[in-house]
Amino acid sequence: MPGTALAVGVMAAVAAVTLGLGAVSAASVYGQRLAGAADAAALAAADAASGAVTGVPCERADEVAAASGVVVSVCDVDALVATVTVSGGFGVFTATARARAGPAS
Repeated sequence: MPGTALAVGVMAAVAAVTLGLGAVSAASVYGQRLAGAADAAALAAADAASGAVTGVPCERADEVAAASGVVVSVCDVDALVATVTVSGGFGVFTATARARAGPAS
């Protein structure tokens, strides 16, 4: 039976590594989704600040972030440059992403 015990041990190790890699992959995907939502919210705020669209810049950022299922934690508009931080829950953790948008300097 030594071969059976070895096979069970190898299978348990492979299962543990697979679960770990799955969790890391899911976190990576969520981080990219959050970064995209931050980019979109910052662009919406910058568009509103420049007058390209109507509305209050940070309210526009809130609308875009809500459509992505995240919330705006910080919204700062300085002239035509908008800096937005969004956050969302990933399991028991809170993840954040920040983006900045405005005209080229």
